[in-house]
Amino acid sequence: MFSAIEQLCRLFPKEALKTFTSDRGKEFACYPLVENLGISFFFADAYSSWQRGSNENANGLPREYFPKKTDLATISDEALNKALYDINHRPRKCLAYRTACEALEDEFKYMLHLFLQFIIYKNMYFSFINLLYFITKTH
Repeated sequence: MFSAIEQLCRLFPKEALKTFTSDRGKEFACYPLVENLGISFFFADAYSSWQRGSNENANGLPREYFPKKTDLATISDEALNKALYDINHRPRKCLAYRTACEALEDEFKYMLHLFLQFIIYKNMYFSFINLLYFITKTH
């Protein structure tokens, strides 16, 4: 599990991964390693799947395409990609009826906006410092 989280950390900017909430499965025993990456790790209370309702719902979506006891080794890449496409392009109430793709795109746009704002203000700050330096040296 930790290697999958590490891959996510390499794919996305640090600001995109703030918290991680899981059930109490033993596969999440690596949580101290995740916290070392600067990601807060939370556990839902035992027998309280409602605390992670949207996650539980999302976990069930692939079952619409691949019922329990389906031999996953027999699923073609085409069938898997079709299911992933359908799931990621389905409007969801928890995302204000946006699709997962739209929500992710909106997050990236917002992060890009913040990054550009930072660059602009940083350049303005250094321009102001340079102007002050120039004024003090010429007078």
